[in-house]
Amino acid sequence: MKKLILPLLLVLSGYLLKAQENPPTETLDSLFDIVNSEEKGMGSISIFSNGKEFYQRSIGYSDVEKNLQSNATTKYRIGSITKTFTAVVIMQLVEEDKLKMDSYLSDFFPDVPNSEKITLEHLLRHESGIFNVTDDKDFTTWMKKLQTREAMLKRIIKNGTLFEPGDETRYSNSNYLLLSYIAEIVEKKDYAAIVENRIIDKLGLKNTFYGEQINAEDNQARSYVKTEGNWKVTPETDMSVPMGAGGLVSTPENLNIFYYNLFEGDLMSKASLEAMKTTNDGTGLGLMKLTFNGFEVYGHGGGIDGFSSIAVHFPKEKITASYIANASDYPLNSIFLEAIKITLGLPYQIPDFAPPTALNPDVLDQYKGNYGSAEFPIDVAIFHKEGVLYAQGTDQPPVPLDFAGENSFKADQLMLKLTFINAEGKMMLEQGGKIYELKRE
Repeated sequence: MKKLILPLLLVLSGYLLKAQENPPTETLDSLFDIVNSEEKGMGSISIFSNGKEFYQRSIGYSDVEKNLQSNATTKYRIGSITKTFTAVVIMQLVEEDKLKMDSYLSDFFPDVPNSEKITLEHLLRHESGIFNVTDDKDFTTWMKKLQTREAMLKRIIKNGTLFEPGDETRYSNSNYLLLSYIAEIVEKKDYAAIVENRIIDKLGLKNTFYGEQINAEDNQARSYVKTEGNWKVTPETDMSVPMGAGGLVSTPENLNIFYYNLFEGDLMSKASLEAMKTTNDGTGLGLMKLTFNGFEVYGHGGGIDGFSSIAVHFPKEKITASYIANASDYPLNSIFLEAIKITLGLPYQIPDFAPPTALNPDVLDQYKGNYGSAEFPIDVAIFHKEGVLYAQGTDQPPVPLDFAGENSFKADQLMLKLTFINAEGKMMLEQGGKIYELKRE
């Protein structure tokens, strides 16, 4: 479940949103035709207006080895978009007086450090300070194996906390893993049954379920990474690892139904929905928020193994869009952003798929590391491969960077610029008119 969540979800600053009466499906097709012909990604997109699908496109293969092409009902692992489902479950339990937002984690797991100070709201808002268990140094050695609750709790306890509850907002899968455990304790059911009963069955999401081992014969997609010009299948994380932080499987169409109905008030009270939408540093309860020119957009991104995904909803315009890729050789967010611009009749630009210029790896070494800040909700890993520098936010796919001058790199498609101050161990992240100072850890 590795994702730059808040800033890279969607950046449309400076544009006026206006849904077109006749959506330009031909232009959307031209965008995905190029993505497909250049082999820059495989996956599916769905776009709704007023709760109805007006565009759907699938490109590439659900299973490369078996030559199975993707289609509208191909099911993908959605990674951290699962967190919105988990947040809905918790809010429903709060409405039913089975839980309280100010209940302490110590009521359930007293051995977790600072549990007597950590509330459910801290967990929902990523303000707990609990170490992100998927950042465990041995993660790759156990991610493919069935994990018990006890084993995952031991890892969370072992790695301790990063800050005092409420002092910062920092994305951590551990928060939503613990929330899914709490839901199981309260409901006396497993997480899969809880989500099925409370959301999936209610909305008729026929292609959404808690994941198990991928079954290609059931039109479930495998995920891939580009290696030496070919798609190579990625290892599968056992879904007992992410659970409520990233364990669900779905389709873009089903995600649109979920988000549309969530914002229409079909899953909880208006007060609970407003609580989910209320954000600190753009982070709400299982939702992320962006504001621009008086318009708002909410959603979440996801990533697990080779899958990457994004789902957004414009409440006033009632535009809902979801895009899930099982292979990406170009940032999914960049392609998705252009699709949204086309949908809304905004100026758009077909992505330039020319690779960044390769640089001397010895020079790029000076920028490597993990960077974080109390003002920025996620950590950003900087690394290089084959002479290209990459930025990868927690639970985000890696973004290739172009050289932009002394100690500076950029990703124009994301309006992102990074400037390194190596002597001070700092990185200045600029995007959407905002500048954040992150320190190397």
